Amino acid sequence: MSDNGQTNGPSNWALYWQTLRNVFLVMLEKPMWLLLIVSLCVMSLVYARPSLWDLPIAVIDKDNSYASRTLIRNIDAMAKVAPKSYNNLDNARHDMLQRTIFAIIIVPMDFEKRLLGGQDVTVPVYGDATNRLANGQIQKDLMLAYQQLLSEYNGKLLLQSGFSLEQVKTLLQPIRGETIGLFNPGVSYAAIVFPGLLVMLLQHSLLVACVRVSITLRDTPKGNPPLPIYLGTLSALIPIWLFLSVIFFILWPWILGYRQDAPIHLVLLLTFPFLLAVLGLGKLVTECLRSVEMIYLTLAFITTPIFYISGTIWPPQAMPEWVRVISLALPSTWATKAIAGVNQMGLPLHNVFKDIGMMLLLGVIYMVLGILVGMLRKQRVMY
Repeated sequence: MSDNGQTNGPSNWALYWQTLRNVFLVMLEKPMWLLLIVSLCVMSLVYARPSLWDLPIAVIDKDNSYASRTLIRNIDAMAKVAPKSYNNLDNARHDMLQRTIFAIIIVPMDFEKRLLGGQDVTVPVYGDATNRLANGQIQKDLMLAYQQLLSEYNGKLLLQSGFSLEQVKTLLQPIRGETIGLFNPGVSYAAIVFPGLLVMLLQHSLLVACVRVSITLRDTPKGNPPLPIYLGTLSALIPIWLFLSVIFFILWPWILGYRQDAPIHLVLLLTFPFLLAVLGLGKLVTECLRSVEMIYLTLAFITTPIFYISGTIWPPQAMPEWVRVISLALPSTWATKAIAGVNQMGLPLHNVFKDIGMMLLLGVIYMVLGILVGMLRKQRVMY
């Protein structure tokens, strides 16, 4: 309490807002954080095409029959593959080693004869297994093309045997599946992975920024600053990273042509608790790692493992239990799930309330742990 009987509340608030304003203006004058946008542009070029289309594959037709040509036409009709004709296996293998084609299909001799005779037919397919995503797409399309050919020939045989058209359809396809785009239609693999990369980039950059700011404030000649100055400095980071979140989750996906279902205010609503959780984590990291060099080294080494266990490219339900516990303790895990679910998959806001609550809870837990670690360090210094 001051001499005139008034509390220190108004002066603390004034100090807080003055610090926030000064730090925010300094960051605008020296916008090093804009390098994140450059990093985003370079990193996301690989996802400029959200889906894999027209993957080149080699086709060697040793039968040159109606059936083999029909099979090749069915393959060519698939959206994910683009067949190229080759005369021999050596040239095809050379091009696959040069990574100009992704797979080799060999239609064997007597393919049509064996097919019409009801004999087993083997169509050798050699794929580049080093690229699992492309290889999986090619396998799926080749299997579909082959099934179409078999259905056509089996249908002709059944019709010649006296079956009606309806009976043929029932025998060849007793259960008919139908895909209706009611929920999450057309979302590609890249559209789900991309938000995870953006969340990791935001988390890593904000961790570095808030930890650097905390260490700078702690190492001033006056020692630890007052709480309003500390909170004002960290609060100045939030508008900058909210602006970056709009670039990351709204503007840049729109430029790349990704589907988006959430308006800007909803994305900001999901990003804000994530930023608070990262600031809390930054407090704990600051107290555990007391030097800037240690922080840079540690964050550089743990960012990639955190991305892999965040649930973006591997479901947490399939992880070992102890790995899943670590994954659920990271703000990026909940942020990726919430932002990708609402913005890319069309989930309503009430479906991600748990994710928002967990981010806020993690922020509080990390902040409290950071304060406790700092108090323990001070006691050790005193004794």
